[in-house]
Order: sequence, then structure tokens, then C-alpha cells
Amino acid sequence: MENEPVGLPQIFGNYSLEPLNRIPDGFSNNLIWNIGHIIATQHKLIYIGSEVKGNIPDEIFNSYQSGTRPAAAVSQREADLLKRLLLELIEPTICDFNNKKFVTYRERTTGTGFHLTSMYDAFKWNNYHEGLHLSYMMSIKKFIV
Repeated sequence: MENEPVGLPQIFGNYSLEPLNRIPDGFSNNLIWNIGHIIATQHKLIYIGSEVKGNIPDEIFNSYQSGTRPAAAVSQREADLLKRLLLELIEPTICDFNNKKFVTYRERTTGTGFHLTSMYDAFKWNNYHEGLHLSYMMSIKKFIV
């Protein structure tokens, strides 16, 4: 798939559920939380920011949005759902964008101080945010083997 997130889906193939859930000493989250957080943040930036109904369950958004931490080990069922969402949300988002569903954007400043004024800012920030969390995940991977 040409729009597949680079590096993220491979996490599921390379690690069983136990390492995905492991929080190394010195870290406040784990691999699976970072994946869920990437999904929740994209939903918040793109869909909530545009006041358009998104495609993720509320419980996923609530569990992984900014300010959350892993509360308990993620089940295999939830890990499978996160993997599916990671791969399947790309196409509907592209379609919604191409079909001009994102008409307005609620201007906001992120928790890290980036000011978003448009959908284009939201997409750019989302890509940057995804890269940050991929880098956190690369650090975590060094400590879970």
C-alpha cells in the first residue's frame, strides 16, 4: 500500500503482546500506547479539529489521547484493533480530504506550542508528531529485547 505508515505496522510483526506492553525503566509508556496515541492524535487533529465525525471508537480515543498513560496491559483483541486502525484509517482520511469533507478548521495551539490555523497545518503537524513517536518507539525497542 503506497500510503502505509512507515515502520509502524512492522512493530506488530516483530513483537508479541508482552514486549508491546512492556514499559522500560525510565519510560512512561510502551510501544502499543505510542501506536494508539498516534491514532488518537490524528483523529483529534484532523477530524475533531474540522468538526467531522471520525472513524475510531471513543474508547480508543479516550485511552490514548494526550495526557493519558498506559493504565493496564493491552489485550490481544485491542492490539489487533489498533493494528487494523493504523492500516485502515489512511484511505478514508484521504477520501474525506479529496471529497472536501474538511470545510472548516478550529484554530488551536498544541500542547507543545505549535499554532494550527488550517487543515494543512494539522496534516503537517500530524506527520511531525508521528515522527516524534516513531523515534520514542525506536528508543523503547532498545530496552525490551
